Amino acid sequence: MRPAIELRSDTVTRPSPAMRAAMAAAEVGDDVFGEDPSVLALEALAAWRTGKEAALYVPSGSMANLIAQIAWVRRGDEVIVGQDSHIVRYEVGSGAAVAGVQYNVVPGNGLMSAAEVEERIAHPTFHTPGTGLVWLENTHNSGGGAVYPLAALAEIRDLCRSRGIPLHMDGARVFNAAVALGVEVAEIAAHVDSLSFCLSKGLGAPVGSVLCASAEFREQARRLRKMLGGGMRQAGILAAAGIYALEHNLARLAEDHANARRLARRLGACPGLEVRPEEVATNIVIARLPGGDAETLVSACRERAVLFLTRDARRVRFVTHLDVSAEQVDEAAEIVAEVLQHLTIRGARS
Repeated sequence: MRPAIELRSDTVTRPSPAMRAAMAAAEVGDDVFGEDPSVLALEALAAWRTGKEAALYVPSGSMANLIAQIAWVRRGDEVIVGQDSHIVRYEVGSGAAVAGVQYNVVPGNGLMSAAEVEERIAHPTFHTPGTGLVWLENTHNSGGGAVYPLAALAEIRDLCRSRGIPLHMDGARVFNAAVALGVEVAEIAAHVDSLSFCLSKGLGAPVGSVLCASAEFREQARRLRKMLGGGMRQAGILAAAGIYALEHNLARLAEDHANARRLARRLGACPGLEVRPEEVATNIVIARLPGGDAETLVSACRERAVLFLTRDARRVRFVTHLDVSAEQVDEAAEIVAEVLQHLTIRGARS
């Protein structure tokens, strides 16, 4: 039986032999003491790539997001955030349970305009909370990998600065955004006060995220990392994978985007499936089944060794990455089409 075509997420990527070799050869020390040379090298590289003064290596994107919320927001204050953002939907309520924040959610595809942010900014009163932070997710996962245009970022940045409100970007896939825009990540990061990005998604490393900001913010974040259980010891073995990813796996993200558009075009030709290839900006494809059941399609395709996820009862998500080739994309689309046809025939007979 052939290996499964894995389109559930770009988190499933495996370290390449060259990345594994870099990990095996990594120089290590005690990171809690600030003495792991590979971690320090990764942080310096991440700060340089993003144009920020300093960076902190953390075990996960969720921890980076939680640290940013605790560092910026007083307990009880509001965070203005786009609909279905990762911190709202996929972090087990840690913003409320641990950071003590509440969310003022802007409806839509997850991307917010400066006007939408401005109308939600609130000053604290005796009875009501104030706005403590504005939160951007770029690319936006639930928005199908949508990307903030630089002009929109500049408008939100200017608004936040004029109101004295910090601006953070959950940039789990910000390197995908940079490739889509044709700019360096630093051009995106320049608009925000702090930024996190994931090493374990499209960049292909096995573990970790990096939180980038000022040196002062890093020191506060480092203490919070320890508080949350993220103090690591000989973490250089993992950091070496991140260094390899940042040095070798950035330019190739364009291949993932091309494969996502290729997949969208082929899925769009399947009867019973609605896909808009023109809306595929990066490596995520959202498809809608107007008359079908998403879970049934996912389950039936899993039996044919094509793996992807449901978004809700009528939508499914496919994510391309470095372990999926153009040929596998074509094969996956063909199998989805066959499964849809079989489900349609079976439904007509029942």
